[in-house]
Amino acid sequence: MNFETFITCAVTGSGNTVDKHPALPVTPQQIADAAIEAAKAGAAIAHIHVRDPATGKGSRDVALYREVVERVRASDTDVVINLTAGMGGDIVFGAGENPFPLDAAGTDMVGPMERLLHVQQLLPEICTLDCGTMNFAEADYVMTNTPGMLRTMAAEVQRLGVRPELEVFDTGHLVFVKELIRDGLLDDPVMIQLCMGIPYGAPDDPLTTMAMVHQLPPGAVFSGFSIGRGQLPFVAMAALAGGNVRVGLEDNLYLGRGEFASNGQLVERAVQILTGMGARILGPAEVRAKLKLKKR
Repeated sequence: MNFETFITCAVTGSGNTVDKHPALPVTPQQIADAAIEAAKAGAAIAHIHVRDPATGKGSRDVALYREVVERVRASDTDVVINLTAGMGGDIVFGAGENPFPLDAAGTDMVGPMERLLHVQQLLPEICTLDCGTMNFAEADYVMTNTPGMLRTMAAEVQRLGVRPELEVFDTGHLVFVKELIRDGLLDDPVMIQLCMGIPYGAPDDPLTTMAMVHQLPPGAVFSGFSIGRGQLPFVAMAALAGGNVRVGLEDNLYLGRGEFASNGQLVERAVQILTGMGARILGPAEVRAKLKLKKR
């Protein structure tokens, strides 16, 4: 059991959830406000994607990231900023016997350095690296992160002095994380996010979770989350397994059956679960010290 736990709130994500929730944050102001709301509720870290304000779809626009980051940094609420670097690795193949040409409407595939433009310019304290290529339950879509791309990105993030949060969806991803450590591309402490319950990734049952935990590199600081209705029960699972937790509208839209959540409400519920288990919730300053972050 981890009795000193920090909470990450993933406030919006990039999935097709805009039409599924009446108040999903979409504009830079809404996303920044959601990060601040989550921090006030007890989250030490805000994990941030941006969306095209006109369409609600996920975006890589540096100007949108800049507006969100500047609004959060200018607020009177402290929170560790964690920007995704997962955009720009989306491939959607053509259907059936015609995989090529790729589906231009769904494919967004760029080089590793272009995927880090917003990180280079805004220097968040943390950015995410998705540690493998995998299928999701979305027909011909593939989340694409080759070893070569990831090595290039890890080296650049290390050069920038940003802490990578290594998003791990299955056991093989942990093998790759250990190779990055072996090759000197990750500085201590290594920060890992166990992404559980994702279709075609590791399921979120206790046995699988503990199998993943037992394969973590020595000394790693880890968090864990599940999606949908598994999100809030997994708060307890992650803490019991010795980790930290993540909640937020990126992964789950509901507080209860038929009851839409806000990011603040999900964080408040996580705080309630954790403190009921006897844990103390760490604030941003304590997390910076624990993870050796560089505050900007």
